[in-house]
Amino acid sequence: MDAPNQDINLNSPNKGLPENMTDVPVDTPAELRSELSKVEDEIATLRQVLAAKEKHASEIKKKLGLTPFNELKQNLTKSWQDVQASNAYKKTQATLSTAGSKTSSAISSVGSVLSRTLGEIKESPTFKSFEESVGNLKAKVIRNENNAKDGYHTPTATSPSAEEKLPQDNAPF
Repeated sequence: MDAPNQDINLNSPNKGLPENMTDVPVDTPAELRSELSKVEDEIATLRQVLAAKEKHASEIKKKLGLTPFNELKQNLTKSWQDVQASNAYKKTQATLSTAGSKTSSAISSVGSVLSRTLGEIKESPTFKSFEESVGNLKAKVIRNENNAKDGYHTPTATSPSAEEKLPQDNAPF
């Protein structure tokens, strides 16, 4: 078993046994029980050795400062690097980059069209007339508020003196 070039059949019931034991004939139930007892003892010994090795490995990791969290972090970092190196990730990244630049370009175009259209609307005679009317209405409201604050009675639209006090304009409002 210790030979470096020994071929091990993992499906063999004799796996891991020295060659001289594989040729021992086992015929009687007593011999089988004895063999079973030996194998179970070897298994128990191997479990103890494995537990001791695992404990030793844990102590070494502790001395190196390798905590389970650090190991998880390293595994995640390695996995993420593997993902980034994959062809699928690179293709997806390229596709999303292209889509993002096209979307950005489209939004920019829509923004400039809207800006130009709003500029044209603002320069139209209809909008200017509307803007002037709103400005006149605002001036009237402010004048009426100032008069009310000064203690003057705010004129009403039905009073003849209200038409005399307010300047006339041709606003549609």
